[in-house]
Amino acid sequence: MTTAERVERNQKDERDERDEREQDTGRGVSRPTPTPTPVAVPAARATGCPFDPAPDVQRAHREEPITRATLWDGSSCWLVTRHQDVREVLGDPRFSADATRPGFPFLSAGAGEVADSAPSFIRQDDPEHARLRRMLTADFMVKKMEAMRPEVQRLADELLDRMTEGRQAADLVREFALPLPSLVICRLLGVPYDDHEFFQKRSGILLGLHSTAEQVRTARDELQDYLRQLAESKRREPDEGIVSRLVARGELDDTAIASMGLLLLVAGHETTANMTALSTLTLLRNPDQLARLRAEPSLIKGAVEELLRYLTIVHNGLPRVADEDVTIGGRTIRAGEGVLCTLNTANRDEEIFPGGATLDVGRDARRHVAFGFGVHQCLGQPLARVELQIALETLLRRLPGLRLDIPFEEVPFRHDMGIYGVHALPVAW
Repeated sequence: MTTAERVERNQKDERDERDEREQDTGRGVSRPTPTPTPVAVPAARATGCPFDPAPDVQRAHREEPITRATLWDGSSCWLVTRHQDVREVLGDPRFSADATRPGFPFLSAGAGEVADSAPSFIRQDDPEHARLRRMLTADFMVKKMEAMRPEVQRLADELLDRMTEGRQAADLVREFALPLPSLVICRLLGVPYDDHEFFQKRSGILLGLHSTAEQVRTARDELQDYLRQLAESKRREPDEGIVSRLVARGELDDTAIASMGLLLLVAGHETTANMTALSTLTLLRNPDQLARLRAEPSLIKGAVEELLRYLTIVHNGLPRVADEDVTIGGRTIRAGEGVLCTLNTANRDEEIFPGGATLDVGRDARRHVAFGFGVHQCLGQPLARVELQIALETLLRRLPGLRLDIPFEEVPFRHDMGIYGVHALPVAW
């Protein structure tokens, strides 16, 4: 089903739902009434603190935690905002992650385009999801990621050496936050880092909420072609990277390997890069928490979990579609209806995290859902934790005078992207 066909189907489902409600009302049947003002998703962020969930999503969380939302194409889905309800949806196999199913909610035209032609295992259900994921599990085990600490630390120090040599100011995104995870994921995959500008530019298009379907199609095709050629080269000259190992397994063709590589390459640098920069900015805006972390460096691991909870860079929700009628939090979600689980409101839920709107680097934040929940939770989270812990500890230790080099109001937040963060972060020291 193409994106255009999916839009038409969603709009028809909306008309049918309205007609059914009207008929039930005439027969005296009581049905849940959606909120009269559905939340527009992606939600506008013109007001409020840029570290917080969008104001309309916060309002929904307070007033009607399971409510209706309107998507970019005029269709609607359910918005699930509470911690318990989010975990129930993401942990229930009756909610499908299969992006080809009618009713699956997309946040942009471009997102639908990728799902139509280059599906990854995060957009598939078991058993196929589990089969493909198992091919990568050993590569991201906690023990293996912990063993990479010396290498990640060396890269972090080298980047800071270059950034600070003869200077007292720089863009932290361009010179540290982005290259660190990019170097690491390139080494894990066996991708030449010299090509980083090529894949970073196209990654930005794939994640852009305003990218057209044509732009996304072109960027996706170029990345797919690049990774197919890389797989062919690994067949001739194998190395120890993930792409080479997938080729050697012989279970996937080069197109499937390219799709898997694309997911890892994009997610492997975009997420950690944005968490690193946004976390740094957040600490600079919370000097009491920054001072505590500098005074007690043993808090760094817990502080990373708290920053993951507090910031939750997947700001627009994880999408699912119901395979059958399911009741969540007193609401019946019908088969074929889409759902967006807003991780950022779940991570600010006062029932789970009292005072959740406040950053506390001493908090036990281990129940956060920043990496998702259930069988689809982030495969690369052990690597992300190692990278974030090293990046933040190294920045705080080596740059005691670190400060923002522009007014906070001029920081270019990524309101236009599927992964939240900042486009640039000018700092001085």
